[in-house]
Amino acid sequence: MPATILNIWDTELAYNHTTLAEQVQARPAQPVRPDGAEPLWGVYLVNPADGGHGIHMFPHSTFEWRAAEYGIDPDDLETLLDVILHEPYIPDPSDSLAWDDPAAATVLKATRGLPTCWTPGVSDADRLAAHLERIRHVKQHAVGLKTIARADRQGALDFVGARRVAPADPLDPIRTQTRLDPVRVASRKLAVDWQRSSDHGGSLAFQAKPPATFVSPVKAAQQEGWAA
Repeated sequence: MPATILNIWDTELAYNHTTLAEQVQARPAQPVRPDGAEPLWGVYLVNPADGGHGIHMFPHSTFEWRAAEYGIDPDDLETLLDVILHEPYIPDPSDSLAWDDPAAATVLKATRGLPTCWTPGVSDADRLAAHLERIRHVKQHAVGLKTIARADRQGALDFVGARRVAPADPLDPIRTQTRLDPVRVASRKLAVDWQRSSDHGGSLAFQAKPPATFVSPVKAAQQEGWAA
């Protein structure tokens, strides 16, 4: 049994920061400056043991990054969602305080030596298998997520005066509305591959784009042996 059970009560769609005034007031002849408004999911969690509650928030692009980093099929939303919901509870091996937590220590011992997303020379299949193994141990020893019965969730909505109908599963809004663009996933895969093969640390920026990303048709044909 995991040390902690968290109950999933609700899911809400929002967006990250944007300057809506500039979006609305821009003249048609002017390009609208991109300024955020990325879809942002919030999953409402309650700890029944102590009544503690919070929201696990993550942007839509998290689905794209996990698909790119671990070779997960962009259409395999169940695996992507399971990874995203549980990976915040994977203990950090560099955190010395984690070893004072029996559940975290158990997970760390069981997963020691497994490759990470950034370990060089490892296949996507092995990276994903390692990540899923960490999450399996998290579920077994650290944190378990439990969805609350629909009748209870509907009762809570009625109590606060919300004119909403609780879905059959609180995560259904994510499942039914999330779609991944394979082109965006492919572009993130290129960024991930370059990051792995370089000595750059931290997050990639536009300014860090590798040279010759856009290859001319003639050069591409030469590289493929189609032209002299």
